[in-house]
Amino acid sequence: MSVRLRHVLRQGPVLAAMVRGSLSAVRGRRGPGATEVEAPGPWLRATVPPRDPELVADYLRHLGVDPSAYPGTVPPHLFPQWVFPLQARVLEGLPYPLHKVLNGGCRLEARGALRLGEPLLVATRLDGIDDDGRRAVLRLVARIGTHAEPDAVEAALFAVVPLRRRPNQDKGRRKEAARVSGAATELERWELRRRAGLDFAMLTGDFNPIHWLRPYARMVGFRDVILHGFATFGRVWEGLRRQGGGLRVLDARFTRPLELPADVGLFVDGSRVWVGPAPGGLAYLEGTYDS
Repeated sequence: MSVRLRHVLRQGPVLAAMVRGSLSAVRGRRGPGATEVEAPGPWLRATVPPRDPELVADYLRHLGVDPSAYPGTVPPHLFPQWVFPLQARVLEGLPYPLHKVLNGGCRLEARGALRLGEPLLVATRLDGIDDDGRRAVLRLVARIGTHAEPDAVEAALFAVVPLRRRPNQDKGRRKEAARVSGAATELERWELRRRAGLDFAMLTGDFNPIHWLRPYARMVGFRDVILHGFATFGRVWEGLRRQGGGLRVLDARFTRPLELPADVGLFVDGSRVWVGPAPGGLAYLEGTYDS
């Protein structure tokens, strides 16, 4: 299904946040005299309008989900569409090259329901920083709910910022690449088109060109466009939900870029989960879940 272009008109807050983030990245600096950052930081709060029912339905269809699976509610993994603008304000002024930021992973916990047609109460903060001189991992926490269920959803995002390497710093540091367990069982198979990145961008507002503009993706070192980490995350959540009838927590790490087009599977072994081509193959996502 081709996502309708008119959804782009609803992405103003996310697009504005991307522009602010780019300007902040240009102003940001790191080194002697850089501003020290305290974490945890203060909570930033906002009330956002109800989500558009047509956008929510098209988002679910894009992930291969019948919208009737969410009667009168919003899927919790759509949260970046309304949380990112607020988190961009949290990150403004940080002394890091935020234009290099990578999505390292996410932990999502669904404690209640986000009712469709109700305003969403959002609170977010910079919860912690792990800076070893080689990279900085920024932990951002968001709490989302409604007036009836103010703490319905909690999400922790991990933004990885590569920093300048020091001589001989990375010798002996290479980690073994994440792989799908050889004992894992395949739950689903996905054939992802090259257009999947553009469709997800139109639904969520994340128009980073690395996801939909092939010349740009090649310029920065990829063979083709790469899928949004949260697009993979949403598919994993729904695949697990279909198998067990519900899902409470998904804690996932994005281990390597998923270049499009792609043919990959969703694999599980106990409470562990992966996305990859086959058991024993390189994993694009690995994590744990709890139903």
